[in-house]
Amino acid sequence: MKDLVEYVIKSIVAEPEQVKITEENSEDGLLLKLEVAPDDKGRVIGRQGRVAQALRTLLRVKAAKEETRVRLEIL
Repeated sequence: MKDLVEYVIKSIVAEPEQVKITEENSEDGLLLKLEVAPDDKGRVIGRQGRVAQALRTLLRVKAAKEETRVRLEIL
C-alpha cells in the first residue's frame, strides 16, 4: 500500500524527492503517515479535500481486498 501512495503522490507534487511515507502496524490495521514539502500540501489535500479523500478511497479498496484496515495521515 505504501508503494501505491508513493506513486500517486510523487506524480502530483512539485518536489517528489521530499515525499516521505512511514508505515505503522497496530491492532487497528495499518497507519500510513505522509509528509510532503510545505508548498505541496495543498496539492495533496486538494480543493475541499477531494484529492486526499480519493486517495483514502483507493486505500480502502486495496485494504478490503487484503482483508485489513488502513488509515492515511497527512502531516
